[in-house]
Amino acid sequence: MITSLKPIRFLAAAAVITMTAVCVGQAAPVRATAVAVAAPEIPDTPAGKQLRWLLDAATRPPIPESELKEHFALDFLQDFPADQLNQTLTAFKGMRLQELTRSESTLLIATVEAAGVLFNLSLSTNGVGLIDGLRFSQHIAPAPKDWAELDQRLSKLAPQAGFIAAEVTQDGTCRPVHAVAPGTARPLGSMFKLYVLGAVAERIASGAFGWDTQLTITPELKSLRSGELQNRPDNSKVSVLEAAKLMISISDNTAADLLIHKAGRKYVERTARAWGARDKRNTPLLTTREMFVLKGADYPRHTKKYLSRGTAGQRTYLDRVVAEVPLSRIAGWTAPRELDTLEWYASPAQVCQAFARLSKLPDKRVGEALSINDAGLALDKAQWPSVWFKGGSEPGVHDLGHLARTADGRSFVVTTLATNPKIPFDGARMISEQLGLTRGAFTLVKGS
Repeated sequence: MITSLKPIRFLAAAAVITMTAVCVGQAAPVRATAVAVAAPEIPDTPAGKQLRWLLDAATRPPIPESELKEHFALDFLQDFPADQLNQTLTAFKGMRLQELTRSESTLLIATVEAAGVLFNLSLSTNGVGLIDGLRFSQHIAPAPKDWAELDQRLSKLAPQAGFIAAEVTQDGTCRPVHAVAPGTARPLGSMFKLYVLGAVAERIASGAFGWDTQLTITPELKSLRSGELQNRPDNSKVSVLEAAKLMISISDNTAADLLIHKAGRKYVERTARAWGARDKRNTPLLTTREMFVLKGADYPRHTKKYLSRGTAGQRTYLDRVVAEVPLSRIAGWTAPRELDTLEWYASPAQVCQAFARLSKLPDKRVGEALSINDAGLALDKAQWPSVWFKGGSEPGVHDLGHLARTADGRSFVVTTLATNPKIPFDGARMISEQLGLTRGAFTLVKGS
């Protein structure tokens, strides 16, 4: 029997790996459309009845305390009162049952999906059928046993996939240990923000501005979700440091655009080229707001006009036309759009080099931003005391990149770039599988 376990609150950071999460207007992000799967039948057992109630309750929090008392054991409620339970239910609002992995009279272990992420759920009941144990943990696919298994699973992950597992040497270069199409440039989604962070850190080192410099959140610099800065009042202030942390940890798009504006678009372009990302499609380097407009406002009119121009003409079009399109004109999209022509691009090897260059910057604030969120990878801290993460996605793109340091000071990078130009990914299952491959790769690369 599972004893009363503290409900693990929603791992919001683990869900935030999106580039520019596609939005409908300014509403909630539209994630990759999940593949329709029939929900498993819930058994008519004490645990099954409570799971059925829990799934319903997650559609309508907050739940009155009187109702919670009808479903949770008294000792559980003493440890975790109504307000705390409702915080958990709110975080998992709308969760859906994906799979039952274990079913007994008083115990159920299942996989549920919430906000585009898969979670393991364990629920147990006492002798009178009340919940006395409830636990959520992020679902991660099993780690591959060897590189051959990783390659086989990677081939099923996406029709276009790139991978690298490499050690970062003392001179700041990447020494590949295992790779699949490491030199092929693919769409990055929000992973391009690694270059923005690098450009900002370089500009700060040169004395151009500081981490405490205040940025003004003007209406013309606001973007759409993911993030939170777009919700702050017009002309309010945010420091460069806070913007950098939000840009990396929750992939805040407005934060990225503010930092591009402060560092200078052309400076970010130069940083990307200097760090190895020399794809011509990265110039001009688009802000997230510009990407939203080109792909989501009166599509495909702006896209065609923009792509028909040379670099100078594209810069002019961004300044004179795209900048004048209000956010309210942007409509969301759920199918892949222009992945070969409108995105940010780098190869797995180039992404590795970006992580390596960031790791060699002396400013500790860079590591602070990159280590806030590990996307739920949860490596053993005794073996991997420092883990950095940045990922990115839009319909048809799903990328994960990590740098982790061992206890003895060695650094490794594992990056997976997955693209499907025809159909969107099932985002929840992609995260689970990519994290499983990444976790396995760190084990394999460390032993190489």
